Amino acid sequence: MKKKPAVFFDRDGVLNVDRGYICRREELEWMPGAIAALQKLYELDYLVFVVTNQSGIARGFYQEEDVYNFHRCMAEEVEKQGAVIHSFYFCPHHPEGKVDQYAILCNCRKPLPGMIQQACLEWPVDLEKSFLIGDMQRDIDAARAAGIPGYLFSYGNLYEFILRILQE
Repeated sequence: MKKKPAVFFDRDGVLNVDRGYICRREELEWMPGAIAALQKLYELDYLVFVVTNQSGIARGFYQEEDVYNFHRCMAEEVEKQGAVIHSFYFCPHHPEGKVDQYAILCNCRKPLPGMIQQACLEWPVDLEKSFLIGDMQRDIDAARAAGIPGYLFSYGNLYEFILRILQE
């Protein structure tokens, strides 16, 4: 199978407005330009992944199933707009969590690269042409640990941000 470039997105604060621990459909508000950015990447034949820490599970705020449902909602909305998110990866762990099974140290919690590495095992990712967009230093650190560039998005229009990266 031919390898493709990929874009790894952090979720909250990059694709959707960060309102804290969210996991319900009615809480989803896309960042300006997010859908257009995903459409552009689809046109250019990029693989698109979401890699997100979801410590709200370890903290007992919501369950894994809630995150799966939220991601399904995001994927459906994106598909209605003619784009695709190929897969979602999330880390439910936090070493200080209140839910014992999730209160652990792991390789999937950013700044560690586990979610990016998992995507590369499951999909034909061309790492040399891939990058990550996040809104926190831990996102950039995870990208670096996985061997790809990371770009810090601090609000604004995601489509315009993506265009600048693609022109580099």
